[in-house]
Amino acid sequence: MDYSNIQHALEAHGFMVSTFRDHVQATAYLTQCLSGRTIGFGGSVTVRQMGLYEALSAHNVTVWHHEIAGDEVKHLAAQCSIYITSVNAISETGEIVCIDGAGNRLAMMLYGPEKVYYVVGRNKIVSTRDAALLRAQQISGPLNARRMGTKTPCAVGETPKCYNCSGKERICCCTLILDRAPNHTPSEVILVDEDLGF
Repeated sequence: MDYSNIQHALEAHGFMVSTFRDHVQATAYLTQCLSGRTIGFGGSVTVRQMGLYEALSAHNVTVWHHEIAGDEVKHLAAQCSIYITSVNAISETGEIVCIDGAGNRLAMMLYGPEKVYYVVGRNKIVSTRDAALLRAQQISGPLNARRMGTKTPCAVGETPKCYNCSGKERICCCTLILDRAPNHTPSEVILVDEDLGF
C-alpha cells in the first residue's frame, strides 16, 4: 500500500509518521527507540496483537490496565513519560479519531506524556474526517463492545452498529478528533501495512 499521501497529510498536521511493512518491523522499531523509559499503554487490540507490551517490558517499566488488575493502574499509566495506543480511525486527509468510555486514553493523547505513539493498521485508514468518525462510531465501537461482552445494544443486537444508547456499560462516552497534533505533545503515527485491531 502506498502511504505517501496520508503521510504527507499527517505531517502537514504536525504528526511524525513512520511506515512499516508489518507488525514485526514496527515492534522492532519501537523496541529500538524505547529503552529505560516508563511506558503507559491505552486499551488496544492492536497493541495486544503486536505483542508490544511484552516486547517493551524487557527494557522499560510498563503499565497497562489490560495486564495489571485494578482501576488505579489507569492513573499510573497517566504518569508515564511515553504513551502507546491505537486509534479507531485515521483519515487520508490527516485527522485521527478515537472513542473511549472512561476517557483515560483520550486524556493521555492530548497532554502529559513526553511523547505519544499511535500504532495504526491499514484497516483503520479511511478517506475523510467524516468517514473516520463514522468508522469509529459504527464499526470500532460496536466490535469492541462485543469483544468486551457489554450488554449494550451494539453488542447484543443482531447488527453490530451504534444505537446511541445511554447504558451504564456504554464504551463510547467520549469522542476525540485530532485535527492537528497537540501543541505540547509530540506525536508519532506508526502506520503498519497489516490489518490490526478493530
